[in-house]
Amino acid sequence: MAFTTINLSICPNLAINNNSNSFNNGIFASQSSFLPSKSFFGTSSFSVGSLSFAINLHASSRPHINGSRRSSTVFRCFSLKPELSVSSDGGHGSNGASAERVVVLVIGGGGREHALCYALQRSPSCDAVFCAPGNAGISASGNATCIPDLDISDSSAVISFCRKWSVGLVVVGPEAPLVSGLANDLVMAGIPTFGPSAEAAALEGSKNFMKTICDKYGIPTAKYQTFSDALAAKQYIKEQGAPIVIKADGLAAGKGVTVAMTLEEAYEAVDSMLVEGVFGSAGCQVIVEEFLEGEEASFFALVDGENAVPLESAQDHKRVGDGDTGPNTGGMGAYSPAPVLTKELQSVVMESIILPTVKGMSMEGCKFVGVLYAGLMIEKKSGLPKLIEYNVRFGDPECQVLMVRLESDLAKVLLAACRGELKGVSLKWSPGSAMVVVMASKGYPGSYEKGTVIRNLEEAEHVAPSVEIFHAGTALDSDGNFTATGGRVLGITAKGKDLEEARDRAYLVVEEINWPGGFYRKDIGWRALSSKAIC
Repeated sequence: MAFTTINLSICPNLAINNNSNSFNNGIFASQSSFLPSKSFFGTSSFSVGSLSFAINLHASSRPHINGSRRSSTVFRCFSLKPELSVSSDGGHGSNGASAERVVVLVIGGGGREHALCYALQRSPSCDAVFCAPGNAGISASGNATCIPDLDISDSSAVISFCRKWSVGLVVVGPEAPLVSGLANDLVMAGIPTFGPSAEAAALEGSKNFMKTICDKYGIPTAKYQTFSDALAAKQYIKEQGAPIVIKADGLAAGKGVTVAMTLEEAYEAVDSMLVEGVFGSAGCQVIVEEFLEGEEASFFALVDGENAVPLESAQDHKRVGDGDTGPNTGGMGAYSPAPVLTKELQSVVMESIILPTVKGMSMEGCKFVGVLYAGLMIEKKSGLPKLIEYNVRFGDPECQVLMVRLESDLAKVLLAACRGELKGVSLKWSPGSAMVVVMASKGYPGSYEKGTVIRNLEEAEHVAPSVEIFHAGTALDSDGNFTATGGRVLGITAKGKDLEEARDRAYLVVEEINWPGGFYRKDIGWRALSSKAIC
């Protein structure tokens, strides 16, 4: 058998799933990182899928975040030099049975991708997880090997990486690479990819396209009109009255929606998009939409082109301020399950919204493969769901609460979706509830300072049980401190026997984190809990 040589020094951890049977000599004591004893050095080997590796180890202690030192030695991958990537047993175990295991590449570097890496690393059928570009928190957690230098906008570079490391599944997190056609190129190259083609991703990339599909296939949604002329849009708004909703047609990083409570607000939103061009080409068209009164909920389904499997329900909090006040954001928190989505309503959503969309996209010649994220309004006057918008990827931060509750083998299920084999698949979820509280940089969703220092993260994570801190926008400074690099920065995610316990655990951890440059909503889950904000 030929080997690949890995020299170990300071760089991202290679995250190996410890469910694998291919660990040798007990050297790998943790999923998170390489953890031999302090005195160990020498050479050993392991395999990742069809890859076999030889490891040269040189012992050295790793500084702990914020200056202290870890109790065990950590070795991190410096260079990966494949010489031959063929397993001598053809992928069969010693008992002769074939147990498919894959190396997974997650595309993206936010909180959603951290949660996906966390779930994939726990999947029995997953050998190893790469994340490109990833972020400092993902790397430090050991949930994936981050590849910051891989240009995810360059399909040829991604394909080359996948072939070099025998990647058997690519999971695309953000919407932008999907809309630009990354999945098309990967599938054309024969690489199984969970995520829709550019044509199918237009369900999110163009709100007008989504509305057209709704009209054509009888999917319930808010009444609307599409405009490219500001005067015409304002005339329609005047006729309809306020409140009313103004949406940029294209991708605007979660900020292209204005819920205008007055005509003046609506006119300003139209001018900002069509006249001032604040969203560039994404705002060349606007959708002026009926204001729906009710309770919002998020519904997710895995889709293989013909079949759909529902995920558990979740509810997001879009507004920046407590009591759902202030401007819309990418999401300030979420919880699962969402009591507003009863089992009966979930059936209605599948039959009236999800399945007609899947069928319609197939009939349009652009089968959808990936996750359909339906933003819903459970209308107050009818009690029935209407489609507000589609996203063509896992929601952020809803993905965080779903991934900590998922007990099924995520890698296996996503591969089944890529192969059109979801029919009859069901998913297993942990009982109880989960909640995520997003910590964001002060000023978000407007301008904010970058580089503010975040302390006490590791200590905070141990304040309460069943808590994961998912990183959305962090880096490490020269002193080993985490710093904020984005608007939404951390997702404090907790499980509990019920939503109240999950909330209490999440906020206990939030309050232990020392970040003067950050803020968070204090009332995540308020609708479901029917209680006052935490003081």
